Amino acid sequence: MLTSGGYANVLYEAELTTLSRHPIPAGLTKAEAKIYAHLDPARIPQHVAIIMDGNGRWARKRHLPRIMGHRKGVDSVRSVTEAASNIGLPWLTLYAFSAENWKRPRTEVDFLMRLLATYLKADVATMNDHNVRLEYLGRTHELHESLQDVMQWAKEETAKNTGTVLSLALNYGSRLELVDAFRSIVDKAKNNGGLEHLNIDEALIQDHLYTSHQPDPDLLIRTSGEMRISNFLLWQIAYSEIFVTDVLWPDFRGEHLLDAIRNFQARERRYGGLGQNGQENPAKESSTKPSPAKNGHAMPEPVLVSK
Repeated sequence: MLTSGGYANVLYEAELTTLSRHPIPAGLTKAEAKIYAHLDPARIPQHVAIIMDGNGRWARKRHLPRIMGHRKGVDSVRSVTEAASNIGLPWLTLYAFSAENWKRPRTEVDFLMRLLATYLKADVATMNDHNVRLEYLGRTHELHESLQDVMQWAKEETAKNTGTVLSLALNYGSRLELVDAFRSIVDKAKNNGGLEHLNIDEALIQDHLYTSHQPDPDLLIRTSGEMRISNFLLWQIAYSEIFVTDVLWPDFRGEHLLDAIRNFQARERRYGGLGQNGQENPAKESSTKPSPAKNGHAMPEPVLVSK
């Protein structure tokens, strides 16, 4: 005999079966599964990068210290990482701490460093449970030695995992990355025949970026509604789709990631060329509307920009 809760679950499963033409991955929340039912698993992006923004505003709206927004943002990292793993997203890059963030008050920076260490120590087991491998981008050698030790430990603990690669951009700035790339190119040339034999092209630069072993992001997400790139992966996002949502990072969850992917799948990527029908601006609309966010709040209509 079914209880009311059991009956509701049966109806929910029946609804998903009706909506979806493919199996729903295990581990998704109900909100995530409803969105996933509209996705094409064959067109999941290879790489999603996220500018995590809005922690301070989230705290200010609740009359809380800024650090509470950062603390709450860790829950979003967990939710998004688990959702990415559950749907088989190969690469996920999160902009955790920029090279410009050192300009913030010392107390806030110190808290962020402690929060990162705490997160890594607490979540390595969960990463292993979800087959997530951890990597870092940026001038991490400039971080405090004790933090570097924790980072190295966490990386080694997850090194054998074969699922989603979670890259945390720490002490990262895209202009600094390009400076480091050119310095590396010049240094290697000096030790290999001299600069007169140096032939710089895109492939050579790509090979010397922090991300040389990664595919470029297919989709760049920015939370909090800000319309700027903030010195993040400038080289790599040359042809990324850009999705901006008003949702503040501490409120961002796995269903928001999946909704961004649904919007991404409604796009036609042209890489400077023409569409499949030969038109410059082919009309291609999504057949579904953005889904509601958690806690019953409607998700804001996102902005999706494509070149």
